Amino acid sequence: MAPRSPAHENPRTCDTGLTRAFAFLGKRWNGVLLGTLGQGPAGFAELTRALPGISESVLSDRLGELTRVGLVRRTVRQGPPVGVSYELTERGAAVLPALEALGRWAQENLSADRCAEA
Repeated sequence: MAPRSPAHENPRTCDTGLTRAFAFLGKRWNGVLLGTLGQGPAGFAELTRALPGISESVLSDRLGELTRVGLVRRTVRQGPPVGVSYELTERGAAVLPALEALGRWAQENLSADRCAEA
């Protein structure tokens, strides 16, 4: 019988935390939206302008999702005019260092040409 290799003793596994993080942050617009809110509170119209290409319905869905999981706080401002603003919670702000590191990595390793081709 052949000796077992170390790979058989400790089979490679997927990091479940990383899997959950990318499943959530990899959902179109979630990570970018959190990064944008890292610049401070913003209203719906301001976020629409800051994220070219996002539809209002998708923005509304993503903000709702981020609010439900406790990463974003929705605040209704009494008017006139009445308005709504969105800001990161403490839990939402905690992801910013990771997003900033990913952004730096992308600037250094992914050319704009490669991204446009994808």
